[in-house]
Amino acid sequence: MNYNPEQIDRIIEMSWEDRTPYEAIFFQFKLAEREVIKLMRANLKPSSFKRWRKRVNSGVSQKHLKKRNPEINRFKCSRQKLITNNKISKR
Repeated sequence: MNYNPEQIDRIIEMSWEDRTPYEAIFFQFKLAEREVIKLMRANLKPSSFKRWRKRVNSGVSQKHLKKRNPEINRFKCSRQKLITNNKISKR
């Protein structure tokens, strides 16, 4: 799929957020984990991409719902302001 710059920025932002699972990115943008990784590789500097991958795979990030604490049942912090273009925050 072709995404405009605003959508690419939002996908990158969601990818960097520890609490936003890949499933939320798929729900909103129809991008599977493998496609998100490709997009990140294409749009980040090599050092930023490596830092992101290291963080996602370190256990700090909860990018997969299956690895997530079952008590967490939302995609964003409860204190985060609603994002007007974010379809998930409007549910």
